[in-house]
Amino acid sequence: MTAELTVIPSSTGPTPTARPLAERHLFVFGAGFCAGLVALRAQAAGARVSATTRDPLRAAELVEQGIGMHLFDTAASGRRAALAEMLEGVTDLLISIPPGEGGCPALAALTAAGALPSGLGWIGYLSSTGVYGDCGGAWIDETRSPAPQTADARARLIAERDWAALAAERGAALDILRLSGLYGPGRRNALDRMRSPGIQAVLRHGQVFNRIHVEDAAGAILAAMSAPAGLRRLNLTDDLPAPAHALLDHAARLLGRPPAPRVPFDAAGLPPGAAAFWAENRRIRNDRLKALPGFALRYPTYREGLAAILADERASATTAAE
Repeated sequence: MTAELTVIPSSTGPTPTARPLAERHLFVFGAGFCAGLVALRAQAAGARVSATTRDPLRAAELVEQGIGMHLFDTAASGRRAALAEMLEGVTDLLISIPPGEGGCPALAALTAAGALPSGLGWIGYLSSTGVYGDCGGAWIDETRSPAPQTADARARLIAERDWAALAAERGAALDILRLSGLYGPGRRNALDRMRSPGIQAVLRHGQVFNRIHVEDAAGAILAAMSAPAGLRRLNLTDDLPAPAHALLDHAARLLGRPPAPRVPFDAAGLPPGAAAFWAENRRIRNDRLKALPGFALRYPTYREGLAAILADERASATTAAE
């Protein structure tokens, strides 16, 4: 795989006829925070689901919930021979493994092992809205030409291109799912941050970020899988790009605490990775997402999302105390 970047049209190819989920076998590469939830939702909808992880504890947790788990590391070439057996009968792939310098390590492992399933109908690749780069705060949609500015975003764009080429070759539908910042229960969020000692709210004039609740991201992925449409790019984001301090302020109100002290961006002393994140500013449109058949955002903004997380926390605490 080369590092050359090619922009492919946003939606191409015929719309395949979707098989019922009960007749499909979804294989998830990397059953993490979001993709693991997709696995559980797909199973609940009737699909057979298998997945990989490198974490034995995570594998045991999902096995208990009925997911067929495989401990697998794409970097371990000795395990690649097992891929063909693992993927026998698979009809759908979801790839949630971070890219390497040359693209997607899952695709590289599949290609090296000659293990690509012959009957693939749908592929979902979890990418990032970071591929758009800095847009100066402008509203953009999936027709925006990517301009990645970080190594991770460039690698994701390479992976997008390589999966698009493979899907076209195999006649499979492909959804390139560009995720905004994920938040939700089980991952550090604005509520957790407001509970942290010494928390400060970084301010940078005009800066906004996009995000999506993990439940909405998982629901969108399952909706896309249920209604394949050739090659499709989808921005997975909620309705309200907002500055980081707005989330902290709302979390403070929910918790009955004073707002976090402000600190100007230039004085925040952010590490290089975080500083690179703050160097980009864009507002992501989600019209295609909301047009998916059968899909609607449960948490249109961070306000509903954070309130739901806190309500679940309090309900769990009450149950535990009884």
